[in-house]
Amino acid sequence: MTEPQHHNQVALTGRVSGTPEARTLPSGDEIVTFRLVVRRTRPRRGTARSAQTVDTIECVAWTSRLRRTCARLPDGAVVSVTGELRRRFQRASGGAQSWYAVELTTCSRSPAAQ
Repeated sequence: MTEPQHHNQVALTGRVSGTPEARTLPSGDEIVTFRLVVRRTRPRRGTARSAQTVDTIECVAWTSRLRRTCARLPDGAVVSVTGELRRRFQRASGGAQSWYAVELTTCSRSPAAQ
């Protein structure tokens, strides 16, 4: 039996929340991160309804070109991004923490918002 192809692609359009942050990791790698606020679609009929209407998603730019693009994004800009979903881990005084982030392959201002 052959294993089905795995697929990890994310495509989102939303609003930048706050100022993108440039950081240098302990490894020496440089990244730029920002939060993307994306409206949820309406729930399907017959499913549980949530009062939450948006999701806030961390986006991470690793390449120099993407870092430059993302670092210039103003708060409130509407952008479209693509990338892969990654689970991140960090050890803290309270124990291990984990969260999900989108590792970007593209990031561009949405034409309607320019």
